[in-house]
Amino acid sequence: MASVEMLMPKMGESIVEGTVLTWLKKEGDFIEEDESVLEVATDKVDTEVPSTHQGTLKKILVKEGEVVAVGAPIAVLETSGEAAAEPEEKVELSEADLKDELMEIVPEQTANLLGSTLTEPKEKEAQSDERFYSPLVKNIAKEEGIDAAELSRIPGTGKNGRVTKKDMLAYLKSRSDAPVVSAPAEGPSISEPKVHVSISGQDEIIEMDRMRKMIATRMVESKRISPHVTSFVEADMTNIVLWRNKHKEAYKQKFGEPITFTPFFIEAIAKAIRDFPMINISVDGDRIIVKKDINIGMAVALPSGNLIVPVIKNADQLNLVGISKKVNDLAARGRSNKLSADDLAGGTYTVSNVGSFGNVMGTPIIAQPQVAIMAVGAIVKKPAVVETPTGDVIAIRHKMFLSHSYDHRVVDGSLGGMFVRKVADYLEGFDINTGL
Repeated sequence: MASVEMLMPKMGESIVEGTVLTWLKKEGDFIEEDESVLEVATDKVDTEVPSTHQGTLKKILVKEGEVVAVGAPIAVLETSGEAAAEPEEKVELSEADLKDELMEIVPEQTANLLGSTLTEPKEKEAQSDERFYSPLVKNIAKEEGIDAAELSRIPGTGKNGRVTKKDMLAYLKSRSDAPVVSAPAEGPSISEPKVHVSISGQDEIIEMDRMRKMIATRMVESKRISPHVTSFVEADMTNIVLWRNKHKEAYKQKFGEPITFTPFFIEAIAKAIRDFPMINISVDGDRIIVKKDINIGMAVALPSGNLIVPVIKNADQLNLVGISKKVNDLAARGRSNKLSADDLAGGTYTVSNVGSFGNVMGTPIIAQPQVAIMAVGAIVKKPAVVETPTGDVIAIRHKMFLSHSYDHRVVDGSLGGMFVRKVADYLEGFDINTGL
């Protein structure tokens, strides 16, 4: 028998740690290789972690709710194979050395994760405690309006006194039970004002889950960061509807999966971004970052009612079949909670299909740090004027509204309007004689 350490896996290029949500197995359970053992949360996605070996779960090293660095041991498995090779001697790094090493490898992500501890002046460092706070703890503190001074006073039960999610929830419960004491004003507060809601005995109170809290925070931040403007265009989808109705059965037989309307939308958007590259940008202070890759995110509704946005990388380099396969794969894995952090990273533009809920149009909120997003509505039969060689006629056409929200700091109405019009042109110009 041999003992093998199960390590916290790498779950994305910018992910350096994760929070253990739930252990799916208990000590003494037999585990097959690639069988899910626990569920881990990062600031991007919740995902199940499979076992790297077959064997018995001998010991669980990390409790639920604890934050663990990528590569750190989380459990010990007892296998029937030969003893594992002796691990290399570990070199203990000081916190300062570790921060310097991370800054060299992933400077932008490390600065975001460590926040003010790397960027604030030295005199401010002396006023704060030396503990490291995970992104999850920082998000909770931000949502609840807990400043750095108050955060430093929260007792931590994690390793080296680290504050865990359970510590935060326990503190918030005691905080809500305590009388409110007004502190002297030292300047404008960055936290959101609390709205007092009256509650009667007939009302039901539902606690937001982690993903809903994250969505709420990001939506509020997006509206605060970007002045949203929305332009609308009605597109004639008749050619695409007729082509899909004609070929959907043959397509399914040939490729083993259905084709939805979403690949047509993504293909048209990718083509339009090539024509208008200044839609494919991000804002960094006073700088505009023009993205060379066209990575299109698509909003997927989960069974819980929450939304997740997996990304189709280099969408402009895929044909319709390639996009369709990506759409089906990401949608299926999103609904079964099988997406990785990399599946959600790197988006440069987003599309949301509000038509799948029967809505004719919507005004979507931009996914930061992108500067634009498009909502596609339901496809509806309408009477329309159609130009023919022998004159105008009234005909039944399949129509759909496109709603294009964009960041008015960097995208003017002319660019935002021309872009959505170009997407509609590509949809309307689809060749009905296209083969499989």
